[in-house]
Amino acid sequence: MKSMAGQCVAKVELTVSCDNLLDKDITSKSDPLCVLLMDASGSQWFEVGRTEKVQNCLNPQFAKKFLLDYYFEVVQKVKFGIYDIDNATVDLSDDDFLGEFECTLGQIVSSRKLTRPLVLKNKKPAGKGTITISAEEMKDNRVVNFEAEARKLDNKDFFGKSDPYLEFYRQMESGWQLAHRTEVVKNNLNPCWRPFRIPLQSLCGEDMDKPIKVECYDYDNDGSHDLIGIFETTLTRLTEASRTTPAEFECINMKKKQKKKNYKNSGVVSFKLCEVVKEYTFLDYIMGGCEINFTVGVDFTGSNGDPRSPDSLHYINPNGVNEYLSAIWSVGMVIQDYDSDKLFPAFGFGAQIPPNWQVSHEFPLNFNPTSPYCQGIEGVVEAYRLCLPQVRLYGPTNFSPIINHMARFASQAANQRTASQYFVLLIITDGVITDLDQTRLAIVNASRLPMSIIIIGVGGADFNAMEFLDGDDGRLRAPNGETAARDIVQFVPFRNFQNSPREALAQSVLAEVPGQLVTYFNMTKLSPPSLPSKPTQT
Repeated sequence: MKSMAGQCVAKVELTVSCDNLLDKDITSKSDPLCVLLMDASGSQWFEVGRTEKVQNCLNPQFAKKFLLDYYFEVVQKVKFGIYDIDNATVDLSDDDFLGEFECTLGQIVSSRKLTRPLVLKNKKPAGKGTITISAEEMKDNRVVNFEAEARKLDNKDFFGKSDPYLEFYRQMESGWQLAHRTEVVKNNLNPCWRPFRIPLQSLCGEDMDKPIKVECYDYDNDGSHDLIGIFETTLTRLTEASRTTPAEFECINMKKKQKKKNYKNSGVVSFKLCEVVKEYTFLDYIMGGCEINFTVGVDFTGSNGDPRSPDSLHYINPNGVNEYLSAIWSVGMVIQDYDSDKLFPAFGFGAQIPPNWQVSHEFPLNFNPTSPYCQGIEGVVEAYRLCLPQVRLYGPTNFSPIINHMARFASQAANQRTASQYFVLLIITDGVITDLDQTRLAIVNASRLPMSIIIIGVGGADFNAMEFLDGDDGRLRAPNGETAARDIVQFVPFRNFQNSPREALAQSVLAEVPGQLVTYFNMTKLSPPSLPSKPTQT
């Protein structure tokens, strides 16, 4: 991450839409999602992100965009995969494949807008399916915060009331481009949407007086969303909004207007807040003095196998490595650049420890509770090697104690109300988690703190429960129903990277950390501790 900081030419935003997708659903239409994979090393694809799923639609316009760092001097291969989502799992292998398109980021950037046929895995055409990708350099890192509600919307549903949502469109040379889609508020003609934000550039290309089109729809599960009404406005007009004098707009439905003589409107959309704010970048925070504190948690449960046996995951082979050590080296080598004192706390869990052989779920690898710190990644590796023969592998596999342990430190940092510290916890485990409910609660609580959690699964176990903790397909919920404030968990199975260069694993697991750090500090309205004399425009 750091070595690339100097070479990054630009931030590029990609907008994706598809047409004429294959229809894999028997009774309805496909429910497509687009996943973006990237390969910069020439040997390993890793997932960069996914769009939302669009229900029952063969011509989707995806609202969620991909923001990428573009390096002029690196061939960045990208692959867009379209899947028909049939279930709630994160794994796409059990969903119907609708086609893919592979090219380089350079090709997209130089074309600005690219439409190409989708192909199947055997490279044959995926029916008449096409994908359109638009690229734009993001030069302006301001975002627009909105709070919106509506009243007296037309009722489009025979049973119950309309389920309204808004779509914001930016005016482009080639027509209107979708910039944002709000959540759906169910069964309500006077909805109040959750606060949302749209990058300024995505909304109006930095021109405050450029027309913005807003469409209000009634959501239907079968994909045939009914238009309630439309209005056009500008950001200049929207930013006049306040709680005492909201900016209000009549939704007009031209078909109804032509039919009804005394037609007034189809409801009113009201903005209580529309403010343009500068959004700081990851580099702004790092260069402004924010430190990343790195902590390691190692699984010492019995399912790993006896460390003296060559088939154990803790067995150190003649070359001096195993999967645990490889994971520590790979991730630690990148992250240690961001920590000035290079002192890393390292813990084990799930073992019986001397002298009284009680099971512990957060013991320091160096057996020094008052100072669990290891000097550099070499120190973590050394502590692990020395600890291994001194403990008895046991169980169960409990994550929550080590997450809560780190959350206590993150909470102290949060109370200081500065963006000076962020915490990353790396948990390396061989398998199925025992305290799933407590862990879910611990993660939801931690989502409001300056921390991220990376879980690397070693060995050949079924890691479905881990996928569930990674909130990529929606927000994680605690057993009490409370939702995570943001997605802070990244899970990857080590086996996916066994034959790849060491950098590939680090690249994949650390890809989301910069965004998670920025989201946290923006959510808490904290600027970098000391701003560089010239803010970085990325």
